[in-house]
Amino acid sequence: MNILDENIIEGQVELLKRWRIGVHQIGADLSRKGIQDDEIIPLLLTLRRPTFFTRDLGFHNRKLCHQRYCIVAMAIDRYEVATFVRRFLRHPQLDTQAKRMGSIIRISSRGLQIWRLRTQEELFLHWPPNR
Repeated sequence: MNILDENIIEGQVELLKRWRIGVHQIGADLSRKGIQDDEIIPLLLTLRRPTFFTRDLGFHNRKLCHQRYCIVAMAIDRYEVATFVRRFLRHPQLDTQAKRMGSIIRISSRGLQIWRLRTQEELFLHWPPNR
């Protein structure tokens, strides 16, 4: 289940849906508008294997690692969200829920910084070449 934070603009949500990428947005499809950051983690724990996408870089925190969800903090322009969500979901090392669970990931145009459950080192992955 792909969950978008309410800080993702409507045009980007619509673009993802046009690309047939299943997404649910907080405040529109889940929970309520104005949900506080400290309420996000309890919400994620009620869902089945969610991947949560946000532009709030405060979520790129190793302490938030949990086996039941994945958090993706995006250090990108608000008009690039849909493109990077699609690239992320197609990344060969992250293209299934099973590969993503237990990870806190920061994505940027340079690549992906990943904290995984029970690891001491942050991993860096480059984006694969465009196909």
